[in-house]
Amino acid sequence: MLEKVSIEHITIGMYIEQIQANNTRTKMKKPGFIRRSETIENLRQKGVEFVWINSEAVDEELTVEQHQGPQTNASAEMAKSVSRTINVKDISIAEELLDISKKRIQKLLDDIYSNQPIDIEPISELGSDIVDNIFTRPEAVHWVSAIRNKSDYLMEHSLNVSIHLVNFGRYLGLDQQTLQDLAIGGIVHDVGKILVKDEVLNKPGKLTPEEFDHMKLHQVYSQPVLDSIEGLPETSRMVSLMHHEKLDGTGYPNGLQGDDLPLIGRMSCIVDIYDALTAERCYKAAMSPSEAFKIMMSLTPFHLDRDLLKKFIMCVGFYPIGSLVELSNGRIGFVWESDSSDLTTPVVKTFFSAREQAYRNIEYVCLKKRPDIKIIRAVSESKIGVDFSRFRSITA
Repeated sequence: MLEKVSIEHITIGMYIEQIQANNTRTKMKKPGFIRRSETIENLRQKGVEFVWINSEAVDEELTVEQHQGPQTNASAEMAKSVSRTINVKDISIAEELLDISKKRIQKLLDDIYSNQPIDIEPISELGSDIVDNIFTRPEAVHWVSAIRNKSDYLMEHSLNVSIHLVNFGRYLGLDQQTLQDLAIGGIVHDVGKILVKDEVLNKPGKLTPEEFDHMKLHQVYSQPVLDSIEGLPETSRMVSLMHHEKLDGTGYPNGLQGDDLPLIGRMSCIVDIYDALTAERCYKAAMSPSEAFKIMMSLTPFHLDRDLLKKFIMCVGFYPIGSLVELSNGRIGFVWESDSSDLTTPVVKTFFSAREQAYRNIEYVCLKKRPDIKIIRAVSESKIGVDFSRFRSITA
C-alpha cells in the first residue's frame, strides 16, 4: 500500500515508487530507497511536491546501518536538522544526575530486599529530574550513561531503561505527565530481580530450562512490590509488567497478544531489549547499537512492533552520541556530535588506530566536511579488547 508524503517530510530510508510535480503524478523510472540526503534535494529542485512511498518495504542494506524508515508528520518534524553536541557544564550536571540516580535506585533495591516500605516520593523526584535533563541536555546524559560497570548491571539497566523510555516518549510526542510516569516505570521495571537467586541472575552461561523458569519469576515477584508502592502511576506499573510480553502472545507473565499489548508495553519491550543487548554482562560482551538493531529487526513482527522499532532507531540514531565507530582511515573513536538531517556523517572524536593497534592524538573528525572518510562499522570495546573509558572524559 502506498502512502503520500510531502517533499518536506521525506527521509533517508523511504522507498519511493511515484512522484508528483505540477499536480502530475508519475511513476519513478527507477523506484527505490532514498540513501542520501542529496537525492532528496535533487527531487526538491526538480519541483517534486509529493512522493508515494511503500511503507512496507525494508531496505536490507540499510536496515540498521542507514535506515530511518517512514515517519509520521509529527516524528518527521522532530527529526528535522538538529545538531546534537555536548559541553563541559552539561557533562558535569549529567554526571551528578547519574550519581544521585544510582544511589536512589540502590536504596530502592536494598529496601525491597530487606522488605522495607517503599516511598514513592524520591522515585518520583528522580523521574522528574530525568525528564528535565532529557529535555535540557540529552546528549550529555547519553554520553555519561554509556559508561557502565557490569557488576552494577541491575542498577544501571534500570536507570538506562528509564532514560531511553523518556527519550523515546519525547520523540513520539507524549505528554509531560506520561514521560514522568515512564521515567518512574523504567526505574522500577525490574524490581523483582532483586529476589531472584544470584547464581541464576549472574550465571556466566546459558540458563537451563529450570533456571529460565526461575528467572521469569521476577515478574511474579515484582507484582506485590509494585502493589505496595502507594501512589505508583498505572503507566509505570505497565512498564514493569509488560516489558517481557510479545506481540504473538508468547511473552510473559500474561501472554498478551496483538492489540492487548498497548503502546507503553510495546515501547518497554523495545527499550528493555536494546539496553540489555548493548550492556556488558558477566556472560556476554556488549553489542554496538547497530548490532543490537539487527537482532531486534529479526524479532519483528512477531515479538516487537516493526513500525515502532523503526521510530526507536530514528530516535536513538544509527550512531548515537557516545557510541564507538571505526572509520575508513583506520581510526576508532566515539561519536561526539550528530546531525539528524544526515545521521551517517557525525563528528567523531578519534584517538586509536585499528591498523596499528595503538593510541593516537585526539582528533575531532567532521564526516560531513570529510567526504573521503566514512564510518565502516560500529564496534564495541569488548570486541576490540581495549578499555577506552578515559576518552569519555570531556577534557581527554
